[in-house]
Amino acid sequence: MTQKTRNRRGFTLLELMASMTIFLIICAAMFGLLQLSQQKYSSESQMSGAFQEARLGIDQIVRDINISGYPSQNMFSKPVSSASYAVGPVAWDPGYPATDCQIGACTTPGDYDVILETDLGDGNVSWIRYTLTGTTLFRGVLQKTTGDPNTAPWGTGVMVPLVSNVMNNPPGALVAQITAEYPTLFPGGAPQPVFRYNCATPAGSQPCNLAPTTYNAPKLVSDVDVMLIVMTQTPDMQTKQLKLMELSGRGHRSNPSN
Repeated sequence: MTQKTRNRRGFTLLELMASMTIFLIICAAMFGLLQLSQQKYSSESQMSGAFQEARLGIDQIVRDINISGYPSQNMFSKPVSSASYAVGPVAWDPGYPATDCQIGACTTPGDYDVILETDLGDGNVSWIRYTLTGTTLFRGVLQKTTGDPNTAPWGTGVMVPLVSNVMNNPPGALVAQITAEYPTLFPGGAPQPVFRYNCATPAGSQPCNLAPTTYNAPKLVSDVDVMLIVMTQTPDMQTKQLKLMELSGRGHRSNPSN
């Protein structure tokens, strides 16, 4: 065999196997990184979507609270009926409109249900209701009548979903898992209110449940703190843990004359 022929010999089987092994290792690493990137992107996209939905929901609630209680009765020389003005920033049940109930003893306002009343700019006083049903926060608007706001025809077509996957009062099957993974969101494992009310008192705005009895009334609500705990639709693809976040806001009624 000549020297020229010996120089043209190919790779040995051992060399080919070593090359293939290195190539497969590199491919496996690349596909692993790609899968990790896709999982991260999916989780971040869900978190971003849940955050945006909850943020927009809180912004809407805060806007409604800010304009609540308008127009008040003293803006009329002779109002036709209680349906033509806002008795207070927050409607209540039972006893509306004659007798205030104390917040904490009312059917509404409550931790997960509130009915605001205001003129939305169409010349009519409306009731705006927010209520948490299951894991969905609903919003509905009805023109105010002279009846009990809680028994007004709230229902399908009126109450529409505003924020989904709200976990302030999670279903029983999720309570243990959520509180185990996020103990600081649920101190003592207790559900967390969506709405907390502050009432106007001579000493300034105070939590209604801590204010003197005569000031713990829906008519005197000055501020409402709103807090939503929302969860992504699916657990984190890497850790398999639930993904939750907490968002908050405060509405302050601008019409203090009720």
